[in-house]
Amino acid sequence: MPRLAANLSTMFTEVPLRQRWAAAAAAGFAGVECQFPYAVPAAEIAAGLRDLRLQQVLINTPPGEQAGDRGLAGQPQRLAEFRAGLQQAVDYAVAIACPRIHVMAGLRPPHCPVELAMDQFVSNLVEAAQLCAPHGITALIEPINTRVDVPGYLLHSTADALECLRRAAQPNLRLQYDVYHMQIMEGDLLRSLTRLLPHIGHIQIADNPGRHEPGSGEINYSFLLPQLDALGYDGWVGCEYQPSTTTQASLGWARELLNQKARGAV
Repeated sequence: MPRLAANLSTMFTEVPLRQRWAAAAAAGFAGVECQFPYAVPAAEIAAGLRDLRLQQVLINTPPGEQAGDRGLAGQPQRLAEFRAGLQQAVDYAVAIACPRIHVMAGLRPPHCPVELAMDQFVSNLVEAAQLCAPHGITALIEPINTRVDVPGYLLHSTADALECLRRAAQPNLRLQYDVYHMQIMEGDLLRSLTRLLPHIGHIQIADNPGRHEPGSGEINYSFLLPQLDALGYDGWVGCEYQPSTTTQASLGWARELLNQKARGAV
């Protein structure tokens, strides 16, 4: 069965960010994600990961410093800011032994033709992948739904994501497949996962509607999760959901998986 990683940006929010690594470990997770860990010093995170025998499996590039920013990789006028954030992400990933960085495309800039924004995105992906490569880090891109969560997000379809991968042509650049976003935008999840598996470097889950825990909505995770094994996916599955009540109360669906997984798996 899949290896589950708790997303510390959406789960265990009952406690401050610094305490969420320990909370995830206590709940039985062997892996964790964090969208933006930058408020906590990397050395502190690294020490906690060692003490707790946790693997940090994913972080994001910084979203940007302006209100409403959702990433900068597709914004031609903010190249210097993107590069600074990318370097910060790589420095963090190296310090905490995190093997994946989601390079956030961000919103399409106002009055910027989509073609120009996509050209900038692809150029920045090449730079990001090449910066990550010497450290054994995989750069990821994620289509995000524009119907519910992030109107105006530049990258919102798997077709566009595959075209970006083709154009960038970097061996350590992969697709981050978020089941929640893809259910909203494209559906047909098992066929989609089967078709895209050769390009997938990471999977995330949440139910729809509401982006709550599996079992709270319309996605049949009791069917879908075992299919990942059948497809041969051996990576992490990030639980990027917002608990409908408390995090502990939301974990019923995962108890068996967490109990089956040996701590310290990578």
